[in-house]
Amino acid sequence: MQEVKERKEISNKDKWDLSSIYKNSNEWQKDLNSIKDEIKLLMLFEGKLNNKKDILDFFVSSDTLYRKLEKLYVYSRLILDQDLSNSKAQNNAYRVENIMTDCATKLAFANPEIMSNSKEFLLALADDKDMKDYSYRLKLIANNLDHRLNKDNEEILAQVDNFAGLFKDTFQMFDNVNIKFEDFVNSKNENVKLSHGIYSYYMYSDNREDRKKAFESMFNAYKNNIDMISLLYKGNVTKNVVKSRIRKFKSAFDRATFSEDVPMSVYETLVKCIHKGLPYLHDYMDYRKKVLGYEQLHMYDMHTAIVPDCDICVSYKEATKIVKEALKPMGKEYADLLNKAFSSRWIDVYENKGKRSGAYSWGCYDSHPYVLLNYTETTNDIFTIAHELGHALHSHYSNNALPYSLAGYEIFVAEVASTVNETLLLKYLLKKAKSNNEKKYYLAHFLDMFRTTVFRQTQFAEFEYKAHDLVEKDKSIDKDVLCDIYYKLNKEYYGDNVVNDELIKYEWARIPHFYNAFYVYKYATGLISAVCIAQNILEKGEVFVEKYKSFLKAGGSMSPIDILKLVDVDLTTKKPYEKAMKVFKDTLDEIKSLD
Repeated sequence: MQEVKERKEISNKDKWDLSSIYKNSNEWQKDLNSIKDEIKLLMLFEGKLNNKKDILDFFVSSDTLYRKLEKLYVYSRLILDQDLSNSKAQNNAYRVENIMTDCATKLAFANPEIMSNSKEFLLALADDKDMKDYSYRLKLIANNLDHRLNKDNEEILAQVDNFAGLFKDTFQMFDNVNIKFEDFVNSKNENVKLSHGIYSYYMYSDNREDRKKAFESMFNAYKNNIDMISLLYKGNVTKNVVKSRIRKFKSAFDRATFSEDVPMSVYETLVKCIHKGLPYLHDYMDYRKKVLGYEQLHMYDMHTAIVPDCDICVSYKEATKIVKEALKPMGKEYADLLNKAFSSRWIDVYENKGKRSGAYSWGCYDSHPYVLLNYTETTNDIFTIAHELGHALHSHYSNNALPYSLAGYEIFVAEVASTVNETLLLKYLLKKAKSNNEKKYYLAHFLDMFRTTVFRQTQFAEFEYKAHDLVEKDKSIDKDVLCDIYYKLNKEYYGDNVVNDELIKYEWARIPHFYNAFYVYKYATGLISAVCIAQNILEKGEVFVEKYKSFLKAGGSMSPIDILKLVDVDLTTKKPYEKAMKVFKDTLDEIKSLD
């Protein structure tokens, strides 16, 4: 395994081209300089948001402003994510963040003013044809009247937001730049300098001792810094709880689901159905242990292939070919967009020193989407390509179909398109399998995808729910409490067939999504939805693909629950969850039948 390269050593064709946002930093600076004057113009609406004309004019003008701010921020953050140690990039990103906070503070009058109108007036306005681009927003505002604040309190809360995000920013800086991992010597007598990307590589290794060493190096780093991380996370949780109390929500979770127009019962149904399905996960752990031939299964044995010599270790170029073939059921239009993404430098492919870890898709309304990868030659990373391109094309369809006011979709549906792509890729690989052994490999991959995306993310969701619940009950959450919560959940989810290594109790401390509270359970609902959608795409073909495109084009034009109903998925019922559990069980039965 080679050491991580400097960014300048990476070929330009494998780095994203940000010129679709700004051609150069001078253009970026010009837009930045214009923002304060635009904020001043919007401040002239204060005291006037009590009639149709001024409310509509304010919405249109504020959209223009926020569209530009989004463009400024995305550009600065993408540059920063290329190298988080770049002090100039850090400064530029913080400059935009400060302006965004200033904007939120100075325009804090808007929501209270609009919400001072009667519910009847706002609902009537929502039905006005001239307000069609803002109808859904007005309905949400009308339904949010119980949580409104006066102008002074909105200004205070906007100021608080100026530093409230520092918990997340500090963790990211530590996690991507400052964290130090112990070197170890691998089975080839090579000295390994661990990074997030290299850790992932070793977790898929077939050498158990290498996996154990990488695991210990990774988790000892978090153990050694657990006091600081616990304080950061406690601060983040407390911030969420305080903000929910200020806005008179029952809980931080209630606030999070309310803001997305999703009933809390969706989370409750998910947890209930997943707990009912835990015996299937325990059964899979028992199967994995037997196939690997271990007397004991450890947490560092979760990712290695239970079928040897079938991992798809291919170059990035070959990986893109596999993804394109797998997604052919989506039709020519979708295929053309994939080709454009791969050939037009939408994607930043390889890890480099200082680069943000993991993978994501992001962009702004005025650009095509961008994808960050840290590609290594593993099957998992091929799935990551398909996953992130699902996000990217979801954004592309939404942005091209809708005005700015409606294009942004809620996080709740954000993981659906990505996991549809992963499911289609899996089905393609299964179909192309040339032997029972290869078929078993892909079936196992699906079981592991299900484990990590449905079971594990629900476990994560329970952890953050319990942490917030303790703070809401005015109880302490220190490092011992947090580690104990996580350790007990891990034992419950994985059962007696797995050794819960002591270091696993620190795993929560390395999960960046916990700083975006109540995000992770949507990975689970996303895959559950995707299983249903992908099955219909493969069975019904073009007719259902067109229906699926209506989902991709729906953006944020209606509630996430109603958007999913466009593709025949109703998460307010048990049906999709029970179907998903059955798919997991049937897959496990199938892989056993091939032994």
